[in-house]
Amino acid sequence: MAQPLLELKNLAFSYGEKVLFKDLCLRLYPGERMGLMGPNGAGKTTLLRLIVGLLSPEAGQIIFEGKPCHTPKDFYYLRRRVGLVFQDPDDQLFCPTVAEDIAFGPLNLGVPREQIPGLVSHVLKMLGLEGFEERVTYRLSGGEKRLVALGTVLAMKPQVLLLDEPTGDLDPLNIEKLIDILKGLSAAQIIVSHDVEFLKEVTDTIYWLEKGVLSPYEKKTSISFYRAF
Repeated sequence: MAQPLLELKNLAFSYGEKVLFKDLCLRLYPGERMGLMGPNGAGKTTLLRLIVGLLSPEAGQIIFEGKPCHTPKDFYYLRRRVGLVFQDPDDQLFCPTVAEDIAFGPLNLGVPREQIPGLVSHVLKMLGLEGFEERVTYRLSGGEKRLVALGTVLAMKPQVLLLDEPTGDLDPLNIEKLIDILKGLSAAQIIVSHDVEFLKEVTDTIYWLEKGVLSPYEKKTSISFYRAF
């Protein structure tokens, strides 16, 4: 059997006296697309932040490519290959223009400057945002910001893509666009969402996180999704 690309082993984390996880385990394999649901406050966003080292677990291991991540150097290596798209795009976008935001990550990875315009153009075309290079980021609509935030991560060509409520602020047509984008990616994915029908469209498996326990989501519905419009 293939080795997991990303593994969480016996992870524990608390906010004060509130215990979110205790002995939580998860495996993500190359190319796998996993959905994650759960009630508000269950720790879904916290879990994503733990994976990329923005928070530190109290116990357990985060293992990437078979190597446990402990030090800042370990997580620096991981974050060059694991991209997190935040729930609020304003937390991700900080440059004056769209092109500068998308270029920031690749430039820090050492991509030659002469390749950057073509890369930015390619990412914007993928997002259906051709011609947005010089648009002022803070003047974009909520949905446009969300797509650009995704673009900042896709520009780094991650092996693993983590998305936190990616359909927020998106209308049905842009959700359709997002579905097509995510289905076309080879990267493994963990997608946090409250929208089970969206997750059924874009993931292989869906898990439910509640009271520190991660279990398969088994509720099935016959509700038609956006493609019925």
